[in-house]
Parts: sequence; C-alpha cells; structure tokens
Amino acid sequence: MATLSYRTAGESHGKALIALVEGMPAGISVDKDFIDNELRRRQGGYGRGGRQKIETDHVDFLSGVRMGKSIASPIAMLIPNKDSRLDDLKATPPLHRPRPGHADLAGSIKWLTTDCRETLERASARETAARVAAGALARCLLRAFGIEVFGFVRSVGPERSEVKVSADNWRKLLELREQSDLYCPDPAASEAMRGFVNQMKQDKDTAGGVVETHVFGCPVGLGSCMTWDGRLDSRIAAAVVGIQAFKGVEFGMGFEATRQPGSKVHDEIAFDANLQSAATLGFTRTTNNAGGLEGGMTNGQPVVVRGAMKPISTLGKPLRSVDLNTKQSSEAGWERSDISAISAASVVMENVIAFEIARAFLEKFGGDSLIEIKQNYDQFLATARQLPL
Repeated sequence: MATLSYRTAGESHGKALIALVEGMPAGISVDKDFIDNELRRRQGGYGRGGRQKIETDHVDFLSGVRMGKSIASPIAMLIPNKDSRLDDLKATPPLHRPRPGHADLAGSIKWLTTDCRETLERASARETAARVAAGALARCLLRAFGIEVFGFVRSVGPERSEVKVSADNWRKLLELREQSDLYCPDPAASEAMRGFVNQMKQDKDTAGGVVETHVFGCPVGLGSCMTWDGRLDSRIAAAVVGIQAFKGVEFGMGFEATRQPGSKVHDEIAFDANLQSAATLGFTRTTNNAGGLEGGMTNGQPVVVRGAMKPISTLGKPLRSVDLNTKQSSEAGWERSDISAISAASVVMENVIAFEIARAFLEKFGGDSLIEIKQNYDQFLATARQLPL
C-alpha cells in the first residue's frame, strides 16, 4: 500500500491542468459528478473575474479508474484549459513590472530572468482547480466511512457571520450556503459581504476574508504525536497556507485561546455509554475549543479549521513597482483578476483539508482495497470499545 499523495501540473494559460493521485486503494466508487460540481463551485462566487466565464471545468480520467471505481493504480485527472494562450506573445506578453503581493519579483530573481510571466503562470490560483479535484476524489473515500466535510465563508473584509455550526445543523447550513453567491450560510451576512465587495470594485480595490471548514465523523486517533510531521494539525496547516493568498490558519478557538485562562479553553471529557457504537466510542465534550485535534491527533470531535486569505494582489489601481529591465519606478503590471476570490477559496480549503484527512485515515486503517480497509476500521473500533483489554 502506497501513501496517499498527489501532485499537480500545468500553468494558468497552458493547455490543461493535471492532478496525479497515488495511493488510492481499489474499490472506491469515484463520483465524477461530485468532483465536477466541486470544480464548478470553485469557479463561482461573488466578485470573480472574466476567466470564470470562459472555463467550464470538469475532469477527464486518464488512468486509475475503471467502470466508475478506483483500481489502485495512480489516478490521473485532466482539467482542460479553454483559455490556453501560454505561447501567444500578444495575449500573454512578457511582464517586467512585478506586482506587489504576487510571486513575480521573488520568482524572477530566483530563476534569473526579468520576465515574470513564467512565475505568474504557475503561481496563479488557477492551479488550485487540480487540488480541488484531488480533494474531491479523496472525499469519495471518506464518504464510504461516514466522514463529511463542510466549508463556507466566515467573513469578507469587516463583514462577518456569527453562525454556529454543529453536527446537528450543518446539513441545513449547507442548503443555505448553496443559496448564497458568497458561499455563506447566513443571508444577512451574505448581503453585507456583497456590499463590501461592491465597494471594493467601485474603489478599484480587492477584498480578502476568512473561510472555515468542519469535518464530521472522524474517528479518534488519526494523525500522531510521535513526530512533528506526523501531527495532523501540522499537515492540515501546511495544506491550508499552501493555498495561494492564504496568510494564516487556526484550529477551534484558535488565537482567542491566548486571551483566555486554561479553564475556559480546554474541553472537559465525559462518557456516554449510549454513544459507544459511534466513531467517538462514547467519549463526549461540552465544548470543542480544540477544534477536534489534541496532540496532533483527532479526538472524535468535529475538526474545525479557519484560514485567512489576503485581498487579491492585482488591483484595478496598480500599486507602485519597479521595471526589472530599467530599475526605474513604475506602476505594477496588470493581469485579468478578481475583486474577491474568497468564495472559491472556501472550496479549495475544504478539499485540501479533506485530502489530508483521507491521507491520515489510510495511514491508520490502510489496505489495498476498500474491503480490507473496512475490515481494519471495524476491527479497530471493536477493539477500542473493549478497553481495557
């Protein structure tokens, strides 16, 4: 059994994006409609730019899937780019004026060129479509074990929703999220967020925000406390800040925990024998300030993660920069962009977290096929319920 992993390839204006997922066991029902829908959601959201009117993202499976199920070989997914102009110098000319907030300057110096084009084409958030496809594929595995992932927009600029999410209400909130073009399950907050995005558009500025993801149904013990890179919160944090324009991540109570005494931070433990058959094994908490993770491992409570996305770096009123050829002061270059991509960012974060959960799940219960994994999972839960042995 190989470790679950993925790689992406392709540039913003290349012919296609490719996600290559390795380590997926055999027998997983691959829901192409679900994967395509996640790609569609990534393209949506209020404040998006013209690119989204051109592309209609979907996956084509090149390998690893037969008759709708994984066959244990690497799964290659191709997402075509309709806007494929990478070699058209008129459409994608050299860019010598790096944009503040982008990878332009650092990448140009790193690769010893004054043309930012190659850097920006790969650094573009267009690449996240491939990561969404990989995460949505991983969710096909998680769903076989009752693990569900729910993400939404918590805030845009100063406008914030105070909606509370629980295992009991998240499906209703999902319905409300689907009705919002901000991907926020709070109608009043969505309207306020829309107004802020409109103001940024009028000001030729951009908007960032905070997105939130909840994972329900995780068993106790995914991840590890034995090594720093085995900690599941460490891996999730890396996946989240690896999303373009993300500058922060927190779990559960997050930074607010630093302003509270320990007695108001840590989640007291209880046991309910009536819930012993659940994945939590009967252990309950009245709070979930830890966000479902303690010591780098899931503790049976919902995993709760928030990510902070900065405003889009390409502005309608360009910031000051320097021409890399002349070293003279100049306005930054301009590329087609969004006013806000926070809604799309919520979809990306939802799916990269799902992939890390699936990776940890297979490390704990892995096998070569879904049948074997289910046996391992059921045996673990049965043994845990018998403690002490």
